[in-house]
Amino acid sequence: MPNIAYWHPQVVHFVVGLLFVGVALRLASLAGKWKWTGPAAATLIFLGTAAAVLAVKSGTDAHGPAERIPGARNAVVEHEELGERARNIFFVVAALEIAGLALSQRPWHRWVLGASGVVGLGGLLVVAEAAEHGGELVYNYAGNVGLRSGDPADVQRLLLAGLYQQAMQDRAAKRPEAAAQTLEQMAARFPEDPAIQLLRAESQVLDLEDGKAALQALAAITIPPDNPQLQTRFGFIKADAYVAAGFPDSARATLEALSQAFPANQRITQRLEQIRQ
Repeated sequence: MPNIAYWHPQVVHFVVGLLFVGVALRLASLAGKWKWTGPAAATLIFLGTAAAVLAVKSGTDAHGPAERIPGARNAVVEHEELGERARNIFFVVAALEIAGLALSQRPWHRWVLGASGVVGLGGLLVVAEAAEHGGELVYNYAGNVGLRSGDPADVQRLLLAGLYQQAMQDRAAKRPEAAAQTLEQMAARFPEDPAIQLLRAESQVLDLEDGKAALQALAAITIPPDNPQLQTRFGFIKADAYVAAGFPDSARATLEALSQAFPANQRITQRLEQIRQ
């Protein structure tokens, strides 16, 4: 069977959706009020079980790179074991559904379908736990994030996100030097990205309180003329840098020019009023 690691995120969503609805319909069918719920339940459970088989296969194909992330191995193993357990439970549920269909003319076939519903409920608990561990693996350990497509640019974006979030945590924890150091590293990694270079210049104002260094950094940044958001951000940071460097008149002139370029932007007007006070 081909490697289907790429499809793991899509497949697991089908598992959750199909099996939860299928088991719910099976339990509803036991009331005997809506005849359509029985066939619908069996169909969804069969499809969900097939999806669970593919989910385990795709997860096994994908586990290698995630398992090699430092500290992530236990989370990967737990997720795999729960996924396999859920698949095996729904093998039993599917078998009970087949038995219920085969014994549909027998008076006690409803007990078989009832057993399917009860075992299915237990299986859903395992599916939910497997999904929770899968989310933990992705969001807490970045398991396979940046690696799924095989595009090196994805790893660069992952690195960028990690550096940015670390800098923001350092800033929130009152570690300005650490925040500035991380943003400096980020700017060195992505020298052609003006948005990242602006973060570095902003850090020199916010974290290091060095307006002159920020002005020097801003002088080396070229903002695309068709990007008003970056142009506005550049102007705000430049005004803050002038204030930090002790040149309030230059800050006002910068914001006035920005206000003329973007007269509808109320944030520029508010910032200008703050500096004038």
